[in-house]
Amino acid sequence: MQLLTGKVVLVTGAGQGIGQGVSQAVSEAGGQVVATDLNGDAATATASRVIEAGGRALGIGLDVTDESAFRSVVASVVEELGRLDGLVNNAGVLAMSPAFNDELEEWRHQMEVNVLGVATGCKAAAAQMKAQGGSIVNVASNAGKVGYPNMAAYNASKAAVINLTRSLAAEWAPHHINVNAVCPGGVATPMLADVADWVGERIDRDPEELLATMVPAQLGRHIQPIEVGRVVAFLLSDQAIIIRGQAINVDGGDTPY
Repeated sequence: MQLLTGKVVLVTGAGQGIGQGVSQAVSEAGGQVVATDLNGDAATATASRVIEAGGRALGIGLDVTDESAFRSVVASVVEELGRLDGLVNNAGVLAMSPAFNDELEEWRHQMEVNVLGVATGCKAAAAQMKAQGGSIVNVASNAGKVGYPNMAAYNASKAAVINLTRSLAAEWAPHHINVNAVCPGGVATPMLADVADWVGERIDRDPEELLATMVPAQLGRHIQPIEVGRVVAFLLSDQAIIIRGQAINVDGGDTPY
């Protein structure tokens, strides 16, 4: 179904993983993609993949922690494409560490990207959407609900995204801005592979073998980024107008709440 026909959607962290899958799914649903990433070349590569598959896309370098840069990108999108209907705040970072050894600087970095970067994006997009309406989907994580070992800062940052989502949904509803979040887990991404590398090194286990076990129990396989992307695409659409302020699990049934 072409749920996003005629809509322009900006995706952060689109250079790989879930962001790339979201970009593909948005295009699949008929939307025009603005793929952004700290690595501008990676953003351009994602846009090229979308175009090669028959979609429409732009690739732009963007540091989500730079408020003026985010505002500038939104302004450029509106100037060039005439509108901005959706934003997917996907950019995020993870630094594995036992909580006893957590460095404050790593906490700051994860909070800056994972929380302040999301808040910055929401504000920049909402400034445009306030006059026309729109939809925002924040990519949180089931880690924000469960709290995994050796990921205290990341867990806390994703819990903050879940609460931020609910707060903004309530506050911005009068402006016809819908805000939701998704909470992935067990997705085949470079970030999950990095987790397997970190854990495998410390328990003397082959990372690839360990990665193969990091799958949702009910599903029995890794979730693919485009599968998360298709849920996001639906939440961006007018069909999801009754879903508001929610943190929807997309982890194959691992998280029951």
